[in-house]
Amino acid sequence: MSTDRLSSLSKEVKPENVMLCPLGMAVAPEQKLLCIFGTGDLGRSLGQRLLQSGYGVVYGSRRPHSCGPLPPGAQVMNHAAAAQLASLVFICIHREHYNFLEMLAPQLRGKVLVDVSNNMKKNLYPEANAEYLQRLIPGSNVVKAFNTLSAWALQNGPSDANRQVYLCGNSAEAKQTVAETATKLGFTVLDRGSLSAARELEDFPLQLFPEWRLPLRIAFGLTVFFFFYLLIRDVIYAYVNEKKDISFRIMVSLANKVFPIVSLIMLSLCYLPGVIAAVLQLYRGTKYKRFPNWLDRWMLCRKQLGLLALGFAFLHVLYTLIIPIRYYVRFRISASTISQIKENRTTEFDTTTAWRTDSYYAVGILGFGLYVLLGISSLPSVSNALSWREFNFIQSKLGYLTLFFCTFHTYLYGWNKFLRPSYYKWYTPPGYMLCLVVPSVVLVLKLLLLLPCVDRSLTRIRKGWERSEPDDDSKRTLLT
Repeated sequence: MSTDRLSSLSKEVKPENVMLCPLGMAVAPEQKLLCIFGTGDLGRSLGQRLLQSGYGVVYGSRRPHSCGPLPPGAQVMNHAAAAQLASLVFICIHREHYNFLEMLAPQLRGKVLVDVSNNMKKNLYPEANAEYLQRLIPGSNVVKAFNTLSAWALQNGPSDANRQVYLCGNSAEAKQTVAETATKLGFTVLDRGSLSAARELEDFPLQLFPEWRLPLRIAFGLTVFFFFYLLIRDVIYAYVNEKKDISFRIMVSLANKVFPIVSLIMLSLCYLPGVIAAVLQLYRGTKYKRFPNWLDRWMLCRKQLGLLALGFAFLHVLYTLIIPIRYYVRFRISASTISQIKENRTTEFDTTTAWRTDSYYAVGILGFGLYVLLGISSLPSVSNALSWREFNFIQSKLGYLTLFFCTFHTYLYGWNKFLRPSYYKWYTPPGYMLCLVVPSVVLVLKLLLLLPCVDRSLTRIRKGWERSEPDDDSKRTLLT
């Protein structure tokens, strides 16, 4: 009897003893296995990133034994065997090779398929790649994601320009699974809705500087217009009326007139839409009505306009710095000096001219310094470190101060030349006079908006106040 009792007690204690673990020892979590179809650059980079984030990776390849180098720690086998091991499969192959997936429909049933493919051009197929994949394997849950990332971005980790992962799909659970994976990789997920948005995501990598198109067109148009305008006034006029060939001035002198003109106009175009928006709000008496589409588009590209304006300002500075070493300038200085020596004459020092030139250069330097400050603060690494009030102070307050300095710099350059008929060649005003129109209008309108009576009303509107219409008051009276 005692022997039976001891044996029964040992049987009861034995299972508890097996489950005990030494202190300080943690059970390693089971590694989640993900599958990747495709061993190209993107597939290898994605697998390496997944391995670094703690996932297990198995590759599906049509040539498992000769598919090239893969990340250390990854497995490789045929597509059917690889698909059975994971519930999440990344499809890193081109659409034209999707046909073999139809034969794997039984192995892919119920699994989440992440389509990362892109096309070479827009509207290449009647339907999006992800929609075609869903139709090809109806038993799976297709999610479009990771197609906006490059192999380089996956290898080096997320950065400012490519930290976002767009995804779309018809299954909320499938999207949640992909979102958790992307988050673990260090990316920010943006859900764009159902799979019908897949075409939009596939077209996104094909866009070439979409936000820069309008500013580039404006910059190109202004540059071409003022180049030919000044070419006619300076070079062709001198050849026709004075029989002088000064075509060599096209390369430096003419360019150094075009660059500051375009820069000042584009800088003023950065602030003109804000003034127009304020006038519209005052006219409408509310901030809740949408601006016209052209104004919305204009306001969205102000950063690009400002950066292009800064680029033209840099060119103006560089071209100005090489003026003393030009052959034409050195020749004129030496010829003037020799002429004065031969004629035994000197030129008296003009204090007014000295004040004007020094003020012209000083104001220009201050304006360019503020210009550079605006450009630096627009960098994502800098703007992200600023509060909204700090960013608004730099871009708005200092921005208008920059526009004022640059405009004043141009006025000092012109000085009293507008009073001299000789500067109106063929009855056309100089280029710098034309470029002063837009910034002068912007500054005058801004000064009017800063008047206490106007600023008070604009501030109230932007805080939510609305001006009541007479018709509304009459309707309210009738209703009551």
